[in-house]
Amino acid sequence: MKSQLPSNTSLQDNFRNASLLIIEDNQDHGILMKESIEQCLPEVKTAIVSSEAEALRFLNQCRIEEWNYPKLILLDLYLPDRQNGWRLLEQIKAMPAAMGKIPVVLLSQSNSQTDVAEAYQRGCSSYLVKPRLSTDWLRYFQSLRTYWWETVTLPRIDISLF
Repeated sequence: MKSQLPSNTSLQDNFRNASLLIIEDNQDHGILMKESIEQCLPEVKTAIVSSEAEALRFLNQCRIEEWNYPKLILLDLYLPDRQNGWRLLEQIKAMPAAMGKIPVVLLSQSNSQTDVAEAYQRGCSSYLVKPRLSTDWLRYFQSLRTYWWETVTLPRIDISLF
């Protein structure tokens, strides 16, 4: 079920030097995500980190190596509890320049309207409830591909050489 790169030039820009950062503390979910992404988004380089500290180290390294900025961040809200997720979302959004503008999609098993409302108030780009069945992860990431990589236009990362 490998997808083909879109023929539309503006859509191809989404895939040019494309990378995705996943911040997920549940190892089983991380494995399911990685396998699904390999099938649905084979042209996208994916990094998976499992903690708030790892995510910040990764993003700070990206700020040094600007060409490695992720075009999209998937953040597990409960990392391991939601205060960690909220704090990390706020830290990402407060980062300077292009880093703070990267779309952040919150993932959670919670479908609480309180969590959803707060997520958008805090600046997430989208809120997705994780699939419950392992068989649904592939369909889930195909939908994610269709919307985030083939439908929207992701921001270009302006790299300063000096």
